[in-house]
Amino acid sequence: MQNPHILIVEDEHSIAENLIYALETENFTTTHLATGSEVAPLMKQQEFDFLVLDIGLPDILGFDVCKEVRQFSNIPILFLTARSSEIDHVLGLELGADDYVTKPFSPRELAARIRAILRRSQSPTPQSPADTALIHHDPSAMRITCAGSELDLTAHEYKLLSTFMSQPGRTFTRDQLLEHAWEDPGSAMDRTIDAHIKSLRAKLRDASELCCELIQTRRGLGYCFHLPDEN
Repeated sequence: MQNPHILIVEDEHSIAENLIYALETENFTTTHLATGSEVAPLMKQQEFDFLVLDIGLPDILGFDVCKEVRQFSNIPILFLTARSSEIDHVLGLELGADDYVTKPFSPRELAARIRAILRRSQSPTPQSPADTALIHHDPSAMRITCAGSELDLTAHEYKLLSTFMSQPGRTFTRDQLLEHAWEDPGSAMDRTIDAHIKSLRAKLRDASELCCELIQTRRGLGYCFHLPDEN
């Protein structure tokens, strides 16, 4: 993708200016807005490749802007926030955000994260015999394909799904999933697992209606991974 166009929604001008400079230095094109109410109307008129969205906007919460955008666009979204609350992080994932960065941050690091997300979302999946399987895990490449399409997974989503696929039929409690997928399980909450499972199911559903049934809820127990019969 040549010169991806990034829409930056940030009301603190010093942060916006630093971010614009860093992104344009990395050959991104940028457009800046200071209020959330302008986002949806502009996006319906003009195409963008990525949305950097501050949560604490002066007129409307970034969460509400995200919900409005997700009604008509699957554009990658990265939240900026001065808050580090786990609840905020979970809510951002539930609303369909691709990443979440807490201020203060390095603009150049943020530019690298944006490029990585764009690369994952744009790169075609090489074809291989395994691509014909309903779901396939390539551990060496840390890649999971569903119905022949590579899933665009966050690190935690990848770890969760690979854990499930390693033991089909096993019921994992939320605590066990946190142990497998989080470096510091004690810093997360049960609801974090639920949010990531919801996001995983949505991505699986987008790839194939059959795939959305792979992760099953065991009420009062946890979750399990179930492959449909091949016959």
